[in-house]
Amino acid sequence: MPRPRPPHLHRQVTRHGKTVWYVRFGKGPRVRIRAEFGTPEFGAEYQAAITGAARPRQAKGEAVGTLEWLIARHHETTAWTALSGATRRQRENIFLHVIDAAGAKPFAKITPEVIMAGRERRASTPAQARNFLDAMRGLFRWATEAKLVKQDPTVGVRNPPRKASEGSSHGPKSMWPAISGAGL
Repeated sequence: MPRPRPPHLHRQVTRHGKTVWYVRFGKGPRVRIRAEFGTPEFGAEYQAAITGAARPRQAKGEAVGTLEWLIARHHETTAWTALSGATRRQRENIFLHVIDAAGAKPFAKITPEVIMAGRERRASTPAQARNFLDAMRGLFRWATEAKLVKQDPTVGVRNPPRKASEGSSHGPKSMWPAISGAGL
């Protein structure tokens, strides 16, 4: 006979076929469990969600001088807190992907070529590439002002061109028959 799930634990399959787990009391808010089901980390996150405690952090710490360390210091500044909530959420997501890709690398080794390579990886979606550049520009402008880097590697890196929309905008010539009543 299968073992029953712990209380208040709910399973959901996303539209992408991924199984996600939540803890939910009655009709209250859901708390997502990010660890893999059945692992000790899952048990720790489940217990934290049940007790209402903060989610346990992984034991990895960022080494001084790494890109992850620089991003963590940036999050402690007024340059970060002055951003709107939506901008912070967007940039936090971008920084999470940057940390996954290069968080352990020294930020002093970030060059314009590295920034351009990051932009090119996102070239299929120009808006995402622009948001990546905006996030990195904000980070390195702050780091330059704080004297953590000697030169801003984002200087001279251009934004990708916007995708051309299909069709054209309605100008006076295309709207004139509708305005004058000639098309009626």
